[in-house]
Amino acid sequence: MTIPDVTFDPTNPDPRCACILVLDTSGSMHGEKINQLNQGLIAFRDALQSDSVAQSRVEIAIVTFGPAQLTQDFASAGSFAPPTLSASGDTPLGAALQQSLDMLAMRKKLYKDNGTPYYRPWVFLITDGAPTDGDAWKAAATRIIDEENKKGLAFFAVGVEGADMDVLKQLSTREPLSLNGLHFREMFVWLSSSLQKVSQSQPGTQVPLAPPTWNQV
Repeated sequence: MTIPDVTFDPTNPDPRCACILVLDTSGSMHGEKINQLNQGLIAFRDALQSDSVAQSRVEIAIVTFGPAQLTQDFASAGSFAPPTLSASGDTPLGAALQQSLDMLAMRKKLYKDNGTPYYRPWVFLITDGAPTDGDAWKAAATRIIDEENKKGLAFFAVGVEGADMDVLKQLSTREPLSLNGLHFREMFVWLSSSLQKVSQSQPGTQVPLAPPTWNQV
């Protein structure tokens, strides 16, 4: 007997776009950084829920690290309720990325098993530090780059002030971005707009994204 996944509605015929937010909640994010991150998540929810197509097609999950853990399982954008995050602990980036990649693999299998078409999933990493779990991030980087080359996912890395940009550059084929100050809200509005564009396209098509205005050049 197959146990139904409560995070997935098989009666919804729409294609799905899965997005995992991999968020640094280590001690260095304490204070205004974590406050602005939380405000950004609220803006992200509001923007997605203003779009009826995105509400039924975009699915959001959150993995935080400090320690690495599933904080929000997949939910449709229409029912997404962002948690209020707090900052503590170290920065096990490698563990968080591996957990996120495992979740995406399971999600894509769920889509395939149900005959549900899907867009290339997104992984959106935000961090302000350097990994504290040794070289674990290198194995994750190998998986990410392999999936990117197969068009199995789209990986975006954002460095907040204090982030190890050299590590972020090695995580993906896509150049990492530096957040300008604490412009989390602007970043999440851009992310929601990008996901809305993707969800309104045909799966498998290349969607041009607006250039981010929140990054530090």
